[in-house]
Amino acid sequence: MEQYYVKRGVIKDLGPGGLAQLGAKHFDDVVADAEGGFVATKGIMIKLAALYNDEGKLAVDVEQLKGAALSDFLSADGGREAALSSRAAFSAFLDAATGYHSKQRGDKAKEDGKKAGKARTNVKMARKLMSISTKITDEMKVEANEFIVQIEEKLDEGNFTRAMSLSEKLSKLVEFK
Repeated sequence: MEQYYVKRGVIKDLGPGGLAQLGAKHFDDVVADAEGGFVATKGIMIKLAALYNDEGKLAVDVEQLKGAALSDFLSADGGREAALSSRAAFSAFLDAATGYHSKQRGDKAKEDGKKAGKARTNVKMARKLMSISTKITDEMKVEANEFIVQIEEKLDEGNFTRAMSLSEKLSKLVEFK
């Protein structure tokens, strides 16, 4: 499942059930669900499920044709055009549902990657400093290990901004000791 940042105000502008209505503009066989999301199909996408999650992000799960079924679809009359059309519809849907175009969505994902990388690097450095420094007390090590547990939880949850801020606190705790 992929998660995409949503520009402020987009969810409110769409209103209740708005995501399913938006899905109906871009996809086929749209079925709305109780949480305001929907399930649909289109071309090579045999199942597409989308909803706004509790974090205010757009969560999308896509199942595409694979292997022989994909080859058969593409080799059928108009298959390649239908595949391109389904990808274009998906991209247009993401643009409308997130308020960001593809480059902006890519930039947001890249930003998350950098935050996650920085948090992991800070954890590695803190562990290294704790192992070699003689000035870090046992109490500081306990506190640092608590930070590390919290950081790893946030990384697992996908909350990279919080993981990075906790890792910066961790770095300040163990630096120059």
